[in-house]
Amino acid sequence: MDCDGAIHRVYHYLDGEITVWKRRAIKRHLDDCPPCADGFEFEIELRRVVAVSCTEEAPAELRHRIGQALGLE
Repeated sequence: MDCDGAIHRVYHYLDGEITVWKRRAIKRHLDDCPPCADGFEFEIELRRVVAVSCTEEAPAELRHRIGQALGLE
């Protein structure tokens, strides 16, 4: 796995949406490539900050408009 492949799949890796074999290949790459490992750690921290910081619920009117735009309502 090269840097482009690892970067392209990092979100799938974090979301658990790839096979065990691809996860292993990405993990090996991250173990051997400090720049990609740093980027990976940044993405983990970004997700943590967003999860902690974004606890407010969107206003009902906004949720309704988004649901309509998505064809859910």
